[in-house]
Amino acid sequence: MVFKIIADFVGSNLSLNEAIIAGKPLILFIIGMVIYSIFIFKFYRFLATRDIFKLNLVEYSRSRWENVKDFVAFLFYILEHLIIFPLFTFFWFIVLSILLIFLSENQQTNTLLLFSMAIVATTRITSYYNEELARDIAKTLPLALLAVFLVSGLSYFSLETAIESMKEIHGLWKTILYYLLFIVCMEIVLRILLFINNNIKYSKFKNKE
Repeated sequence: MVFKIIADFVGSNLSLNEAIIAGKPLILFIIGMVIYSIFIFKFYRFLATRDIFKLNLVEYSRSRWENVKDFVAFLFYILEHLIIFPLFTFFWFIVLSILLIFLSENQQTNTLLLFSMAIVATTRITSYYNEELARDIAKTLPLALLAVFLVSGLSYFSLETAIESMKEIHGLWKTILYYLLFIVCMEIVLRILLFINNNIKYSKFKNKE
């Protein structure tokens, strides 16, 4: 009897077409949020990782520099960590800037670029201190943007404004180039400091033996 009442209620009040209409925006939002969440996950883990290529700087600090093999390894280390990695970091700066442009309201493009670079640089610096802290910093803004978008809805998003802001990037190429040079120089300084710190730790360890 109970099942019959439930079946009659469902059959008279619910419709498959209505379910499909109601489910379409839900599915689209789920897909969008999953893609964005995966992006954030990849973004903050990459940006907040100090040694993305997993090379052992301590071992290089113990190297015998007269050995050609060690010298070649050092050159590859320079290539990977001081050239390739800063370029990858700069790529994430561009991606973060685009996100800010599309999800920010009434902010000048140069200001958004400044914010993006500040976040990227802060994340990179703190990754040398504590990678957990760097991960928290790297994911805070993307998650905050998602929260703003969900609360404000499409009314907060203006495609025309975003396109106009994107056009302004062309005129800011010098600023973007300066930011790239800044990232490279910053990474060099951080690597040098880490190298010195590792040598000091290794010297203290050898003295204790």
